[in-house]
Amino acid sequence: MEILEEFQKKFNIEELKIYETKHWIWSLRPNQATLGSGVLSLKRECATFGELKPEEYSDLNNIVKVIENTLKNSFDYDIINYLMLMMVDKHVHYHIIPRYRRQINLFNFLWLDKGWPGLPNLSGESMDITNLQEINTYIQNNINK
Repeated sequence: MEILEEFQKKFNIEELKIYETKHWIWSLRPNQATLGSGVLSLKRECATFGELKPEEYSDLNNIVKVIENTLKNSFDYDIINYLMLMMVDKHVHYHIIPRYRRQINLFNFLWLDKGWPGLPNLSGESMDITNLQEINTYIQNNINK
């Protein structure tokens, strides 16, 4: 359970949680690669994608629909990237990176997808918790199940 706890602490999963299902948690990424960047993580400790149970795969389908509809309603992204890197954090999770061809001026910040149309810049913008919670609340208010 130590790996899961470390992962959840590193990404502030509970504090930045947007939505959850029986098996998955969608949270805001502490460093915003692009506006609305998130982390989708399995609720139980699991080191490899192949270890997922059938019900977790099925539930993944459900939460992905919520994520895509909600982010489209919130920020009208152009395309969305799901990155499962797991090179450092050995827990099943995806980085969700909405991609934008245009600049967005929201939350007193000018957002620019510096990697568009190529690979996203994953380092992102370091933001304080107040700004992150403002973005989080905005997304939660646009949840589209």
